Amino acid sequence: MNIDRTIARLIDHTILKPEALRAEVKTVCAEALRFGFASVCVNSFWVPLVASELKESPVKVCTVAGFPMGAASTAAKVAETRAAILDGAEEIDMVINLGALRGGERSVVELDIRAIVEVSHSYSAIVKVIIETALLTDEEKVLACQLSQTAGADFVKTSTGFSKTGATVEDVALMRRTVGPSMGVKASGGIRTLEDLGAMVAAGATRIGASASVRIVESIGAGTESSAADSDT
Repeated sequence: MNIDRTIARLIDHTILKPEALRAEVKTVCAEALRFGFASVCVNSFWVPLVASELKESPVKVCTVAGFPMGAASTAAKVAETRAAILDGAEEIDMVINLGALRGGERSVVELDIRAIVEVSHSYSAIVKVIIETALLTDEEKVLACQLSQTAGADFVKTSTGFSKTGATVEDVALMRRTVGPSMGVKASGGIRTLEDLGAMVAAGATRIGASASVRIVESIGAGTESSAADSDT
């Protein structure tokens, strides 16, 4: 089968459903190795397993912090991040403090992000900041992106996939306009087809979070294949 590795390398192959089984996580890792996805994104409990499965491969180990609510204390997010990195995580997708953002507490939000960035960068891990666009006004989305950029994050990300809606082309375009060309934009939540992926990339996304990753890349060629993660958001 002829798989476009350029497209595959845009995708964080994701399984974040709380009921995920060990066998399902291992299947997702095998798929990531087979297709050459950018990373496998899992809850932090699974990081040691994923690090072992992906050892000595170019596929990165990605995990989440403060997920999916974002309302954990900064200290808890930092501890979760450090523990995950020591277990083998190379990319951290953190959720901002949404209540603080909506309440205008800019310094709280920026310092929360900065704390995760500092501990992550000290171990050469990158940070993607989930702003949960479905819960924000356009003005709040812009502010969240600006604070993420000021705090030194590597990416801004649309969604957890566990809120009202996921990524939209409009939000990705707004985020790209806000952060400019020097920062990554990750579209995540509800991206299930090659057409969805193409629209997000055209709007400015440089990384895609998806659980339907196998279906997407296989649709470039011929045939379809189910994935253990396809029931995930």
